[in-house]
Amino acid sequence: MQLYMKQKVFSWKDRFSIQNSYGEDKYFVEGKLLSIGKKLYIYDTAGREGAFVRQNVISLLPNFSVEIGGQEVAVIRKKFTLLKPKYYIEGPGWEVQGDFFAHDYTITENGKTVVTIHKVWMAWGDTFELDIADESREVLAMAVVLAIDAVMDASQSSSAMMMNN
Repeated sequence: MQLYMKQKVFSWKDRFSIQNSYGEDKYFVEGKLLSIGKKLYIYDTAGREGAFVRQNVISLLPNFSVEIGGQEVAVIRKKFTLLKPKYYIEGPGWEVQGDFFAHDYTITENGKTVVTIHKVWMAWGDTFELDIADESREVLAMAVVLAIDAVMDASQSSSAMMMNN
């Protein structure tokens, strides 16, 4: 199943849709405008919450929790490295590899692909193509991809602030 995350270029708060390969909205992602740490909610088109992604702010390196049905099902942690970013996904036993700066990476479980992520370069705004192997795991896969993207944004923001000081 292919899904497309189309993030808005100019937005006061995170709000964008996730569409199927026919261009139809399948999910919506909405962030809280005023909160301590980043918070993202994934809703289906009927308005039901599918997942909640929350930044754990008391941490040296960025990390995010994913909740589905009120239960924490995954924690995404950035590992300290000098050159290439590395992420750990605790909970479902997934591993992530690839080029995060190019938004071209794969998440696997026991050597089998769960989701591949590619940035669509000829699109207005950030658009990511997610190819999810098992439709029953698409909400968790989307939430983990959103958390990795948020970790990357947090890392870039903190690096920019350090350079400006």
